[in-house]
Amino acid sequence: MAMLTTAGLSGPVPLEVARSTRSRRRGLLGRDGIEGALLLSPASAVHTLGMRFPIDVAYLDQELRVVAVRTMPPGRIGLPRLRARHALEAEAGAMERWGIRRGAQVTVYDA
Repeated sequence: MAMLTTAGLSGPVPLEVARSTRSRRRGLLGRDGIEGALLLSPASAVHTLGMRFPIDVAYLDQELRVVAVRTMPPGRIGLPRLRARHALEAEAGAMERWGIRRGAQVTVYDA
């Protein structure tokens, strides 16, 4: 399993990584929640059509620096972010708790 960390975190966060087209397309659909976060790579936009819960999305550039953070309720289509190369998804409120905001550097590593 992969882990996620950033300067605002007191400890690492469990991270699922979706690299295949199929796993990125599925994302968090059909789930009632997520323990930790899901990294979609590559991805510059996300949607919440068919989702059961609101999510936070952090758009990351190629160096995993946060370019934008948005909260999306179910049933929405997000606009693509020009510099985004990855999208980090978690339950709504998680990004604020973890200190993930615009300009933050995210680190991903295998546990």
